[in-house]
Amino acid sequence: MKLFTLYHHVRVLVLMLCMVLWVHCDIPDDLSGAYLHGDFNCAILSSIHSRVINLHNRTRPEPFICSDFDLGSYLESLAAIHTIEEINDSKFLPGIKFGYKVCDPCASPTKALHCLEHLLAINGSLPVLSDFSDFRPSMKAVLGERYSELSIAVAKLLSLYMFPQISGTSSSPVLSDKLLYPSFMRVVPSDVYQAKALAKLMEHFSWSWVGVVYGDDDYGRAAHQSLRNETREKVCLDFEEVVPQYLNHVDIDWYIKNAVNTIKASSAKVVVLILKDELVAKIFKEMIQANMSRIWIASDAWSTYGPLTKMQDINKVGEIFGFSFIMGNIPGFEEYLKTPRPSPGAKNDFIEEYKELRRNCSISPLNCGVGSLRSESGGLRYSSRPQKLLKCNDTACPGDINFPPWQLVENIRSVNFTLDGISHSFDKNGDFMDGYDLLRWTKSNDSRIIDVVGKFLLKKGEVELWSEYQEITLPPSKCSESCPPGTSKDLVNTVKSCCYNCTECPEGTYTNKSDEDSCHDCPKDQWSTKKQTKCEVFQYTYLFWSDVYPIVLLVAAAIGIAVVLTSFIIFYVHRETAIIKMADMKMSSFMLLGLMVSFVSVIMFIDRPNDHLCRAQQAVYGIGFTLCVSSILVKAFRTFLAFMIFEPNTKHQLNKLYKPLINVLVRRVPQDFNDTGVIIFSMLIHLFVWLCFIPIYINKNKTEQQHIVQASAVLASNYGIIFCHVVPKCFIVLWDLSWNSRSAILGRLRRHTRQNTENADITVLQDKSMEPGPVESPQAVGTISQDDLSAVKILRNVLNEDRGSVNSTQNRHARVKQRHTTN
Repeated sequence: MKLFTLYHHVRVLVLMLCMVLWVHCDIPDDLSGAYLHGDFNCAILSSIHSRVINLHNRTRPEPFICSDFDLGSYLESLAAIHTIEEINDSKFLPGIKFGYKVCDPCASPTKALHCLEHLLAINGSLPVLSDFSDFRPSMKAVLGERYSELSIAVAKLLSLYMFPQISGTSSSPVLSDKLLYPSFMRVVPSDVYQAKALAKLMEHFSWSWVGVVYGDDDYGRAAHQSLRNETREKVCLDFEEVVPQYLNHVDIDWYIKNAVNTIKASSAKVVVLILKDELVAKIFKEMIQANMSRIWIASDAWSTYGPLTKMQDINKVGEIFGFSFIMGNIPGFEEYLKTPRPSPGAKNDFIEEYKELRRNCSISPLNCGVGSLRSESGGLRYSSRPQKLLKCNDTACPGDINFPPWQLVENIRSVNFTLDGISHSFDKNGDFMDGYDLLRWTKSNDSRIIDVVGKFLLKKGEVELWSEYQEITLPPSKCSESCPPGTSKDLVNTVKSCCYNCTECPEGTYTNKSDEDSCHDCPKDQWSTKKQTKCEVFQYTYLFWSDVYPIVLLVAAAIGIAVVLTSFIIFYVHRETAIIKMADMKMSSFMLLGLMVSFVSVIMFIDRPNDHLCRAQQAVYGIGFTLCVSSILVKAFRTFLAFMIFEPNTKHQLNKLYKPLINVLVRRVPQDFNDTGVIIFSMLIHLFVWLCFIPIYINKNKTEQQHIVQASAVLASNYGIIFCHVVPKCFIVLWDLSWNSRSAILGRLRRHTRQNTENADITVLQDKSMEPGPVESPQAVGTISQDDLSAVKILRNVLNEDRGSVNSTQNRHARVKQRHTTN
């Protein structure tokens, strides 16, 4: 197992301080658990203990008593010390000895400030000045802290002095704010980018339904908010539980149990833990007892926590993935860990404390029974970066080394170097912009091994798995089942975007991937049916001129046009006859014109369609249909008005309750003038034809027959009107003239009038203009009103013709009769 360290922090400072001169160090007091006198020194803040005893009951400013030895932080401090000693042994800075002080904040922000006062003190006190431009403490920079919560507290105070602080693990986004923390820098990315990496990992494995447990401190809250921002569109959070970060919180066990109960009750199979490693150990213990597993995603706070890999029954909790900062090898560190000891002139009480705890097996149940420090540090990794800033020659590094620390800030920010072919530098926020290693806790017997299985580079913005791990298959975690290709998510009726129903793509749209938010429109000249995964080029089906159906349609249309033209000629030639006058030559001409236009529209249904032809089909037929039916309606209304006035009582009732439908049905008209039956019958044919047409036309499975059906319907309805309205009148005009002479029609009209008069019990005044023919004697019961007489005159005017026309008609009829008799 490779081991890594934060030694690059120290090397950054060392290389940037190449111009320092001799600085005499004060002898450290008991706040420094480890120290080495040097020509210039750096302060190391490392929470080697993870809690302060009874901090919540503290009522007096008494000394802090720490407990719970933290192996991870202890190793970090050893890595920093080892790096400093390696630099001193290598003569990297000729003539200069690098010193350090290590202070343990015990994971408490308050004690971290106490450490800071001690490290910055001059002759045992921290001066209060109006201007700190010339403030020259023996410490020139601060390395740490591990936790963002502590780094934030320290950075606020250090910003007063513009004292440089460099962290290798504090990744809270708030520390990027240079207005609040102008002298803080870190050699890792902000947690904003870790949230991006987590979101990309979930997207890679199709995890859209996850839960989050985070710590209630600056680091946890900021990381949680960044994760919410990054996963808002693609990932839904089923639950978001918060746990106090302080391990000695009085209700910490209650919060842990509550979080575990939420995890167990949730349908989410993936849980993100943004917590300290000790809190993660508590959650895993509860999950193991409940015999439940999940897929866990670790934040950088615990993704490399070695002791947790050896937790009893750790393999029962499920898969574990996580991100850590990009790492590098630490030459000689594994050998150093075999027999850790202070270098000559140095002191390290933490090493002695560790050895004593090991002998008594009182560090933690996670660490007991492990034979060496080397194996305990199993999965621990640290970031590593050399820096070259100081221009020292082979023999010395000249210059005044007693400089105020604020002069280092600008120099550190301008660092730019290349390592392993990758360029590294601070951005405008004082953050490194490299990326993360993707880790997987692989099962190995009864423990886990932390393997690097991929990377997330900020410049690329994608998770990259090594080739040997690309075939990893993991169970999905979704609120809803995936929508297969050909469907899309129904996001309208959902509360959370990850919980949805699937809807089929309508015609003309498609989806070729799973879980599409919407269906895509087909390109121009392409189409699709319902629930399709692709669009296809239009397959044109239309009527060819040489096909059987088009030929039949053309013949039928041609016959119809011929009949219409012949009928018009007959109507025009016999326009002075009574039957044609009753038919109203003008309206009949418009009706015939409408039929002609409708027949012409049938021709447009043949041959390859286009936009203009398709529009013309419906428009031409619509014009013809409207013209024809309107003419029929005018003729019907004319007849109705002429005869409604012969029944005053009926007229009076209809005026009170006038309804067009009733008027069409309650009216009795003389047979010679009664077109009602013909109109009704022709319209019923028309209605029947088009009612049969509609279900066939809208049948999507028979779209190729639509033109045939519509053209046939046009022909059928047109022929219905011809045989009901036109052919009978042509027959009467040509072959039945005696029955339709003027005198015969007027005689039948008089008899109809007399019958209506008798039924109405009124007197009919003699009208000599109704001759020839005898007139019945008037009855003295009543008189016909002037309005009723005017109706008779209207009908008489309709039939009015020259006297000579009667004789000519009779003579023509006699000739026809003689010809028939001869035959």
